[in-house]
Amino acid sequence: MARRVYLHIGAPKTGSTYVQNVLWTNRSALRDAGFLLPGSAVAHDQAMADLRAASWRDAEVYWTWDRLAAEARGWPGDVIISNEGLGAATDAQAARAVLSLEPAEIHVIAAGRDLWRTFPSFWQQSVRARSGWRFEGFLRAVEEGRADAFWTNHTAPHMLRRWGGLVPAERRYLVTVPPAGAPHDLLWHRFAGIMGIPDGLCELAEPTSNPSLGAAEIELLRRVNLALGDSYPLRTPYQRVVHRHLVNAVLKRRVDGLRFGVGLDRAEWVRDLAEQQIKELRDYPCRIVGDLDELRPTTMRPSIGPDELDDGQLLQAAIETIVGMLGHAESLTQRTADRDHGTVLSRLKTRAAGGVRRHLRLTTRPDPES
Repeated sequence: MARRVYLHIGAPKTGSTYVQNVLWTNRSALRDAGFLLPGSAVAHDQAMADLRAASWRDAEVYWTWDRLAAEARGWPGDVIISNEGLGAATDAQAARAVLSLEPAEIHVIAAGRDLWRTFPSFWQQSVRARSGWRFEGFLRAVEEGRADAFWTNHTAPHMLRRWGGLVPAERRYLVTVPPAGAPHDLLWHRFAGIMGIPDGLCELAEPTSNPSLGAAEIELLRRVNLALGDSYPLRTPYQRVVHRHLVNAVLKRRVDGLRFGVGLDRAEWVRDLAEQQIKELRDYPCRIVGDLDELRPTTMRPSIGPDELDDGQLLQAAIETIVGMLGHAESLTQRTADRDHGTVLSRLKTRAAGGVRRHLRLTTRPDPES
């Protein structure tokens, strides 16, 4: 029976990729120290989608939430489950998750980031999950109170209210994301301190992030999503095709992409929202790991929205993307040719070796007349 289970529930774009990379890279060392990461990173993602009964989940997957929970319950030490999509679970889904892991001692960890950086990252993640709405349309929806999904899926106060009420206050944590320029390992040490992972147990490489796309790249992807129609409606096919061959292979690799964000005309509005969020979290009974002041926007620079790009900028980005995809296709073709060539050589070697063995058997067979 598990002793403690640490549920890291999100939010997306709060350094979760870095923390998860450290966890999975050091999985063996953590296991030897008594910490189990059940399944795999893919297993955590599949189990999250199953728990949430998400419309985009793939029905035929190996890892359901019940399977992941069963493996967690069977471990005699501490268990870590980390997926930034868990925070968007409903009250009933969160209750089911916690109940499935009892009688272990459940701890809930959420992370928060300042809204100036969160707004564009949320919209970008939604586009990378196949959405087709415009950035300006999203911001206007937030202003008009029509963006419940944003507050539900991407902000710590809402996540903690759904999940935190299922565990005692001393087992609820809010980790604040350090500001730009802070030591890269500070966020890891905040998480590790909660889970009791000793300093020095895990090797910390330079953080590998989930890089943001530039204004032209994300607008191009948004328009591709609209043009796809009914193609690749589920998570896994979309990731295998669109993410693999367009986002990861080409768009992420484009250099000097034009950064985008909230315009300075909305700066005061964002500041007011941040103060409301900080007050809400200060009044909520949980353990703050970091500093709530880090949720207050500090660097608010002028930026352009993807909607503001002209057709010439998008055409240039599209042409360069096509060139990049041609290079990607060529590398895949060469890889396939090399693999096929290797398979042929392997078969020829096997046949040759078989022929040698048969020849030896014939030439070394005892003479029946001797």
